[in-house]
Amino acid sequence: MFLSRMRFAWLAKIIGAVLVGVALASCSAVKLAYNNLPEFTYWWLDGYIDFNGAQTPRTRDELTALLAWHRRNELPKLIALLQKAEAMAPNDVTPAQVCALADEVRARLVAVGEQAARPGTELAMSLGEAQLQTLARKYAKNDAKFADEWIDRTPEQVHRKRYEEFLERNEDFYGPLDVEQRALMRRLTDQSRFDPRRIDAERRKRQAESIALLRQASTTAMAPEDVRRAIVGYVRRVADPAPGPWRDYQQALTQEGCSNVATQHNAMRAAQRERAVQRLRAYRDDLRTLALQDSGVP
Repeated sequence: MFLSRMRFAWLAKIIGAVLVGVALASCSAVKLAYNNLPEFTYWWLDGYIDFNGAQTPRTRDELTALLAWHRRNELPKLIALLQKAEAMAPNDVTPAQVCALADEVRARLVAVGEQAARPGTELAMSLGEAQLQTLARKYAKNDAKFADEWIDRTPEQVHRKRYEEFLERNEDFYGPLDVEQRALMRRLTDQSRFDPRRIDAERRKRQAESIALLRQASTTAMAPEDVRRAIVGYVRRVADPAPGPWRDYQQALTQEGCSNVATQHNAMRAAQRERAVQRLRAYRDDLRTLALQDSGVP
């Protein structure tokens, strides 16, 4: 469960480089972060549930096995995805092309969540009430931070914050933007249907759902396979919500994002697109190196 919630934060960032120009600090950082994912993820999860002595060695082993699975099965698919983006980068792109890449990203993240469901089942069934309370407090802390950063602000402040974040990411990926490119980005940001209150409400709903699922798994006589199916169902609902207002909003926001990414990319000069190509190629080469490693940092 928690492994699926993690969604491999590093993976989301590296894939994000394909979609919105989010570049990591350096190529060497990609290798270092990937090879140390089991350790990083263990401490990340421990901050949410505070592992006990019996859970710790098993969780570490499962995280190591999950990374080995990812290296064998998912890295080749990510390499292909980056190669596709690299081929697209020198040219104008359409919103449909960007959304197609987004669909592939979602498929890769769901695959990780589903693979993590089996080891996550054992962990979910072993949690105690004190650990569930730790999780609830961590959620509350995260919610307070989200509110401080996004909700307790005027619309103008929200627009400004999003603009500055997008500007930083795009300039890291494409290089410095000119006045017209910045104005375009600001205009797209100001016109966005992004609504932090709606997002916050859905976040809280999913948090409550996850705690309820974990409590049921750890306090009732659910069979392990039923717990695993419940975890997979949760992962899939997050990735592909049921028909309703939230799904409609999420899809509209996705379409807006695809359109904005295409518009911004198409406004880039040839030299800026070449910089993007070089970044994507460097990440692809790094993933190829990682795919050949059995374990550890070279």
